[in-house]
Amino acid sequence: MEVHHHPKVEKKNFKEYFLEFLMIFLAVTMGFIAENIREKISEYKLLKEYAASLVKDLELDSSQLLTYRNYYRYASGNVDTLLQLLANNNPQNIPTGKLYWYGLFGGAHNSFVPNDATMQQIKSTGALRYFSTSIASAIASYDRLCRNIENEQEIDRNIYADVRNSRAQIFEFRYNEMANDIYRGNKKIYSRAKIDSFMESNPPVLSYDKTLFNQYAEMMRSRFLHSYAQNADSLLVKAGELISILKTNYHLQ
Repeated sequence: MEVHHHPKVEKKNFKEYFLEFLMIFLAVTMGFIAENIREKISEYKLLKEYAASLVKDLELDSSQLLTYRNYYRYASGNVDTLLQLLANNNPQNIPTGKLYWYGLFGGAHNSFVPNDATMQQIKSTGALRYFSTSIASAIASYDRLCRNIENEQEIDRNIYADVRNSRAQIFEFRYNEMANDIYRGNKKIYSRAKIDSFMESNPPVLSYDKTLFNQYAEMMRSRFLHSYAQNADSLLVKAGELISILKTNYHLQ
């Protein structure tokens, strides 16, 4: 009868078991670290693309906001002048050229439409959470101000039609249009002489009724045109700050 001898198995000591465990642990850890690095690189690349696109949108917004702000600064200044004239004088004692020119801006109207395609994409994909806290806060703050301006514009649209109707009871359309043509022309080549010439022409008004003038004045006051200029200025500052933060953090030109 054959006798089978079991092979002799060499027993491992604690150090050898520990070394094997350490090697496996290091391999798993290094794999995890490598995967984490790949994810971070991929995440940074995506955020940099979002940042570059957002900067372009913000630059377009800034250009639009400059025009928007300057328009409402000019309009609110002219409205303030008309309100002062009406507060201190009977409408019949005010040259009609001045009534037409300053009264034209009671019907001032302009719209700011943010270039928010990138912003909407960032929000819809949840990418905002991958930005640092300070950057995410700056982006959210800018977006909130944009929404505030859009809400104000929506409220003003309801008043705007009434303002135009009230103005039409005092001023003739053709002279309003003459004043408007001068304003549009002055945006290309400014001429104070054209404004003064129009004021001195004293075109006829439809009515000197103090009630109608008072109604128009109250409607102009209710529009708060100066606040549109102030809000645009605040948004311009926010846009500049956000552009600077994004360019610095993502090394954009």
